[in-house]
Amino acid sequence: MSNLVQSADRTASQAPPSVTAAAPSPAPPASPSPAPRKRGRLYVLDGLRLGAALMVVAYHYTALGSAAWNRPAWEVFPEVSRFSSYGYLGVQFFFVISGFVICMSAWGRPLKAFFVSRVVRLYPAYWFAVLATTVTLALIPGERERLPGYDVLTNLTMLQEPLGVRPVDAVYWTLFAEIRFYLLFAVLVRIGLTYQRVVLFCCAWGAASLLVAEAGPGPLRMLVMPEHSWFFIAGMAFYLMYRFRPNLLLFGIVGFSFCASLAATVENFEHLTHPGAQARWPVIAVLAVIFGLMALIATGKLSGVQWRWLPVAGALTYPLYLLHEFIGWEIFGHFSARGVQPWVLVGATTAGMLVLSYLVYRLVETPLSGYLKRRLS
Repeated sequence: MSNLVQSADRTASQAPPSVTAAAPSPAPPASPSPAPRKRGRLYVLDGLRLGAALMVVAYHYTALGSAAWNRPAWEVFPEVSRFSSYGYLGVQFFFVISGFVICMSAWGRPLKAFFVSRVVRLYPAYWFAVLATTVTLALIPGERERLPGYDVLTNLTMLQEPLGVRPVDAVYWTLFAEIRFYLLFAVLVRIGLTYQRVVLFCCAWGAASLLVAEAGPGPLRMLVMPEHSWFFIAGMAFYLMYRFRPNLLLFGIVGFSFCASLAATVENFEHLTHPGAQARWPVIAVLAVIFGLMALIATGKLSGVQWRWLPVAGALTYPLYLLHEFIGWEIFGHFSARGVQPWVLVGATTAGMLVLSYLVYRLVETPLSGYLKRRLS
């Protein structure tokens, strides 16, 4: 927000009446920030989060899960998998939304409050998911390897990847990416969030991503994560648009992030593709839709969407993402061997996962988050 530096004219008040003291000119403003705009709750973000989660669910259930069906999933769902193969981009959607939401939720809060908010948001549902997945894999015989108890305990820290321990469920890799973003952003929270500082942070992180993009594995590359950083950077720039107003600089950051993210994202698709979905252009098209939707939010075009069920949809997102993959595959493998039709299994399992996610939100996440928040605060 603009601040003018004003000087008090003490000389004039102290001079004799016959002496006229000239008032000093006001100093020029120093790097003014755009004035923030008042905004209400963004209901549409809740809906987009659930949409991103369902993209990932569709990808895992109909395009990737080969062992679950005892043959490639794209053979079981030949037509659907042509589209669901691109559902892995729901993860990139999550990262853009995360950049937006974390910047929004941390604004004006001290570092301790930021730390507490991340702990109570991430861990309760995650602890339940680790234990539920472990129990499911133990009870239902299938293709997935059961981890020893000490690896399960390490998974409860959410730091199994840097500790070199296998995850209980493969989807947990994205959580470590989120933690690295929080670690970098915490430095900015400690200093204090302003428009200029967030812009500088985006530019500095982008520059670091360019410098380490071709570097080999190591601590610096792990921290900077150049393959994912552009999505978080774009999300933060979108939030600055939303909070202060769009401008050419912010659109430039978003546009550069979009272009810089393409190489790694398309390369990732090449490792995940199947014979029915070899085209690369849909990757770019889906990313363009993701960035377009976020631009509509950032410019206030979707602020009028306030359907009452959207917050509930958003609450289902995190438990659904954590629970769906390995548990779903075990269910598919167990019941498909007994003659249950694949589409029946996919539909019933997805519906069951949504119900389970709601129960986790109400019975686990809400009370345990409240308890942790009171204790940590």
